[in-house]
Amino acid sequence: MSVQWLFDVIEDRKNNPNEKSYTTSLFNEGLPKIAQKVGEEGTEVVVAALAQEDWRLIEEVADLTYHTLVLLSARGLTPADVLAELEKRHK
Repeated sequence: MSVQWLFDVIEDRKNNPNEKSYTTSLFNEGLPKIAQKVGEEGTEVVVAALAQEDWRLIEEVADLTYHTLVLLSARGLTPADVLAELEKRHK
């Protein structure tokens, strides 16, 4: 599985809503809710990094990654946009 694969699934949920899908529910709630979830997950990553087992950190980073990809999609951006910025910074 790749980040692009997950992003493609997220984009599919945005373009073909499924009312049973958590991703669809996030898009339905809108950008403020999606951004809030990114903030919550970021905090949970910090807590896991400082005070929990490795498996909890992995779970929380996975949640943060997923919600960040939903946020990018909601704003019409892609993981490629983020990679381009990282490449620009590396030069």
